[in-house]
Amino acid sequence: MASINFLYRSTKPNANLVLRLLFRNNGIDYVFGAKTKLLIGKDYWNNQHSSQRVKDIEISNKQVEVNAKLNKIENHVLNALNEINIDLVTKEWLQTQIDYYYTPPTEAISLPNRLIDYIDYFITEKKDENATSTIAKYRTIKKKLKELEGILKKEILISDIDNKFKTEFVNYYKQIGYAINTRQREFKAIKTICRHARNNNLETSIQLDGLRLATEKTAKIYLTIDEIETIENTEFKSEAIRNAKDWLIISCYCGQRVSDFLRFTKEMIRTEGELTLIDFEQKKTGKLMELPLHPKILQILNKNNGNFPYKLSDQRYNDHIKDVCKEANITHEVRGSKMNKETYRKESGLYPKYELVSSHIGRRSFATNNYGKIPTAYLISITGHSTEAMFLEYIGKAQNEQAKGIVKYW
Repeated sequence: MASINFLYRSTKPNANLVLRLLFRNNGIDYVFGAKTKLLIGKDYWNNQHSSQRVKDIEISNKQVEVNAKLNKIENHVLNALNEINIDLVTKEWLQTQIDYYYTPPTEAISLPNRLIDYIDYFITEKKDENATSTIAKYRTIKKKLKELEGILKKEILISDIDNKFKTEFVNYYKQIGYAINTRQREFKAIKTICRHARNNNLETSIQLDGLRLATEKTAKIYLTIDEIETIENTEFKSEAIRNAKDWLIISCYCGQRVSDFLRFTKEMIRTEGELTLIDFEQKKTGKLMELPLHPKILQILNKNNGNFPYKLSDQRYNDHIKDVCKEANITHEVRGSKMNKETYRKESGLYPKYELVSSHIGRRSFATNNYGKIPTAYLISITGHSTEAMFLEYIGKAQNEQAKGIVKYW
């Protein structure tokens, strides 16, 4: 039997409550959370909402009002749960149902069943959840699908995404020269859009969930501990390059995405006993982080009077750290892939390592250099990967390599 409770998950004085759905299916317990639009004060929720025999009439009335709203949301979600195959329930489905509570969905019959038209609807629905770069990727996929429609001389419907379409899709992407992993990534995005349509009661193929495309292993470029030390000990003449160097060192010792660490400020730092921590919310995941600052990061802060290096854009950072590594003589050739500026596609080959350095290298370096030294569960909680399998794939460690490592403990 499913149950629902509500949680306050924010450090802010006022925040929207999170609804948590708990149920068991085939002997497995599931817990999914999604944000409501019910804005509540933290002090009220923690100290007053659950109080019994309240004498203050205003608080008592507030309790009645809030409970009435919570009951309506709970009933709405449980009723929706009773009308769907429990195997199809996901975090995304739950968030959709809560969104439907506040804004009832357009009848499915009025939603477009042509895939490229539905992508526009999907982007509109997800505009507050997805980064600008993610939305741009969906629009790129839409453009390619429109070109594929021209080749096939027919409209591609959501219900057409089946094994036959997979073959057409792969052939087209091969024809225009896209790499295996690009094909897999964009096909996966198409499946995500189709599942969203299915949750809106549009017809999808029964083959949809079973469709898969192969991937190929790619080189995982990271900075070794020796290379990081070389960068630390290299003197740079340009102030801009020195600033980028400091941000690069910070990233190698904090393990965060560029969208997060470049937002770090002095005001986010706090001390707890002998610990110095930084509190922030991961932009991609929404996860609230309490990250202990590595001594190497503290050294950079100390030389800047407690401040982080000055701000720069993601693109400028991406460009400057290539110069950092070049000036630090990290120039030996390694296998990897980089963008061909004429074709705008990645090409594999041997390149000087500094040319393959990009803004996520600090996070990967942190994860790779600490794998086997720090428990993997701790590393995952810092990097923000959702599963251990994703983490191992990110650093290029296969499951069998992990198994071989266990032998040392026999």
